[in-house]
Amino acid sequence: MSVETRFSEEEQLLLTNTPSLIGSAMAFAEGSGLGTIKELFANAKTFIGGAKSFPDNEIIVGILPNLEDRKEAMAKAKDFREKSMARLKEKGIDSHEKLQQQLLADCKAVSTLLSEKATEAEASEYKEWAMSVAENVAKAAKEGGFLGIGGVRISDGEKVVFNDIAQALGTSSQLG
Repeated sequence: MSVETRFSEEEQLLLTNTPSLIGSAMAFAEGSGLGTIKELFANAKTFIGGAKSFPDNEIIVGILPNLEDRKEAMAKAKDFREKSMARLKEKGIDSHEKLQQQLLADCKAVSTLLSEKATEAEASEYKEWAMSVAENVAKAAKEGGFLGIGGVRISDGEKVVFNDIAQALGTSSQLG
């Protein structure tokens, strides 16, 4: 059964959007200036890398753009971005705090959805992928230094956001 037949369009958007939102929430957990650019790049790279990391996971492969067909991938990415932005606007997300609240609600919804419609392996791999987005973003840039000098690899704010996400998704992932 394909992702399109297993999940409604709204559920597919939730499954696609959540790892990307996780990366955004992690990138903005602490103000890291130029480091935020590195973190957003890590978000995109890990998000798209999900299909390579989990090639047998029907859900992950089904929701990500097919990079083999560049035109199709661009169209799917554009459609996803438009739907994601419309969803955030519809929900009144206009601050980092509201984004985090929505993300945690989405993580809980994803966890419930996966328990109802995915195999244990699919659910576990999806959560592993989502948490790898959070971890890679957190580790992408130092926080609190000046031009990359000093600071810490993972800030206290990032640790809090990571742990909140892991709890909402129902995983025991640790930031390390």
